[in-house]
Amino acid sequence: MVYKDFLEQIFEKALSMDASDIHFSVGRYPTLRIDGDLMPLKDEKVLDSTDTRELAFLILGEERKEKFLKRRELDLAYEYKGKARFRVNIFFQRGVISVALRLIPSRIKTIEELNLPSILHRFTKLEQGFILITGPTGHGKSTTLAALIDEINREREDHIITIEDPIEYIFSQDKSIIDQREVGYDTLDFHRALRSTLRQDPDVIMVGEMRDYESMAIALTAAETGHLVFSTLHTNSAAQTVDRIIDIFPPNQQGQIRSQLASVLKGVVSQRLLSRRQGGRIPACEIMIGTPAVANIIRENRTHELNMVISTSREKGMMPLNESLKELFQRREISFDEAIKYSLDPEDLKLRLRM
Repeated sequence: MVYKDFLEQIFEKALSMDASDIHFSVGRYPTLRIDGDLMPLKDEKVLDSTDTRELAFLILGEERKEKFLKRRELDLAYEYKGKARFRVNIFFQRGVISVALRLIPSRIKTIEELNLPSILHRFTKLEQGFILITGPTGHGKSTTLAALIDEINREREDHIITIEDPIEYIFSQDKSIIDQREVGYDTLDFHRALRSTLRQDPDVIMVGEMRDYESMAIALTAAETGHLVFSTLHTNSAAQTVDRIIDIFPPNQQGQIRSQLASVLKGVVSQRLLSRRQGGRIPACEIMIGTPAVANIIRENRTHELNMVISTSREKGMMPLNESLKELFQRREISFDEAIKYSLDPEDLKLRLRM
């Protein structure tokens, strides 16, 4: 097998079929994820350990190959002929190599093109604060983040610095100056990069993911000292996001962090990508805006009340996840089963739908 030709053939199929992910795993056909479902390419060969190893080494190149063999797993970005970029994770399982690739479209879509709520435009107008995009893996957090950052890039004369692992979307500078730093290549780790970023005259800071309390502490300080900070977390709701941030810190610091978070948190968007009736995927979003009421709840450690505030503050732009699911169902974008599948409170959703 000529592995370069085989890899390009799979990439072309993935692009033509609008796949979101590609998997190379021993004993399986090359597999695409399309609209959330895995689809084996049965017209290709079943991969063996030599196939997955050679495909992995082709993607890695010599320099990163040594690093991978030492670490036994590696994240990286891979560009294909200017047509697409992939976020790649290569790893060992049971002594053989597997590869997972996430397709990153070459063009950054707008908030409208992504079918996201228009209230998200408000976040791009802020001068300072902390905005978090949350949700499970593979549900579009990075894509939403890119849309927000690119809107700032197109409309404001700012200095934007991104810290990512790896760099996913490549921004074309418009009105803003954009510096994109990759962990492991341009900097050693997130918190070191964040600390030095504050000396680089940024207006907007985008951190690909909050992974430790040092990064979170620096991000909160950056938001407090006049910067607009965007990041992501793997949480399922706004209330869970607040609790997760507080719980990252040692108990003796949590009171101070709660107060700090209350003063800088401007919004949390918790999103899911659902299968549409007519094909493709569409987001459902819970949206929490950092109002004075929300700030008081966070400061006074009453996060169990956040869901009620979100439900009763539609006029302020907030949106419960169940209400978003209800609207998508009523517009016939998604099925009833799909709505129930992604609801965090199916009984409440059934009541909203009166079913």
